[in-house]
Order: sequence, then structure tokens, then C-alpha cells
Amino acid sequence: MLRERKHWRNSLIALATCLFVTVLYSPMLGRVMAQSPLGTPVTVSVTPWSSAPSDTFALGEQIDANLAAATAPLLAQGFDEPIVTYVAMLSGQNVVPKAAKTEARGVVGAALSGNRLVVRGSFRELSSTPRDYATDPLDPPNPNITSAFHVHRGSSSENGPFQYALDVTMNPNGRGGSAMGDYTLTPEQLQALQNGTLYVDFHTTRYRAGELRGILMPA
Repeated sequence: MLRERKHWRNSLIALATCLFVTVLYSPMLGRVMAQSPLGTPVTVSVTPWSSAPSDTFALGEQIDANLAAATAPLLAQGFDEPIVTYVAMLSGQNVVPKAAKTEARGVVGAALSGNRLVVRGSFRELSSTPRDYATDPLDPPNPNITSAFHVHRGSSSENGPFQYALDVTMNPNGRGGSAMGDYTLTPEQLQALQNGTLYVDFHTTRYRAGELRGILMPA
């Protein structure tokens, strides 16, 4: 009997440890309440999208919010063309040729009607401030690069040419924020979007070549 009790106790401890580690390292969970075998609650929190109390969206809610914000201008203007939506999940793992080792995350929602593309994005936990192309320009400089958040044309395994810059608003903590853009796509850009070869990336002072990146894919 003693051996059986010891076996059950060890099993419960192992199960509780497994659950705790799973919750602790899951980046998509906001707050999880786990119950230990002894009845003591364990609370694990994940950093929200920014330090602002109102900006605590879960990942799914952030996607929905960005898509709704991107679609709203097209609906308000009564476009006759159907609206097609796209999402890009931004991660340092997507950066090429070398992944960025960062805790930063981002989500972009886009809405297309005809050749008009409306983009809304959000990001958090950047490792450093956005790259300033006025003081740290490309060689040769590109006057169209007005922010560190860009749309590029290219596949997931290559760095493609710059297409557009997004307007970026940073949060007070300087490590998160939002972005927006409204563009008229060329036939080549429209084809790239439909082929899954239009991507978004974010450049910072620590990761000048890109800290976040993601392909725009149909939502």
C-alpha cells in the first residue's frame, strides 16, 4: 500500500511539473491558472502586447482587431470589389538569411479590394528602438523608406526589394506599438500578394537587417 501511494504521489508531481513547464513556455497564452496536487494555485502570466493596460489583447483578438481596422476604411467607402483579407505573423525566426534571437512578436492584418491594400499592424517586446533611416540609411539611401516597418516583395527564403513603408506609432515603453498603411498595388505587387511573395518586416537598431518578418497569407 505504501509503495502504491508513493507511486501515485510521484506521478502527480510529475504531471504538475509538466503542466507548469508547458504553460510557462507557451508564447500564445495570456494567463493560465494551474492547480497543483496539493491544491495550491499557480498563476503564470505572459507579457501583453504592450505595457498599456488597454493593450492586453490575446493573439487571436489582436488578429481580429487588425483585420477589422484594415477592413473598416474599405467598407466605409462602399467599394464594389469584394474584400479579401490577409494576415502576417511576425517572428524573428522568419528573418533571413539568419533568424533574429528575439522575444519580439507582431501581427499584421491587411484588406484588399481591387488593387487597394489597407494594412494595420501591431508589435511588442522589441529588443531595441526602431532603426532610424535618417541617421542610419541604406547605401544608397532610399527616400521612400520613412519608417522601420516595411512591405517587401520576395519569397520566405529571400530578401526582396522594398515596396512600401508603414506609418509607425510607438508605445511609451518604446518596445511596442502599432502601424498602418494604405497602398495602391501595381499589377506585379498584386500578383506577388496572391502568390504569397509579399512580406512585412520590422528593423531595429540591434537587428538592422530585420527583427521581425512574416509573409502576408490569406486569412
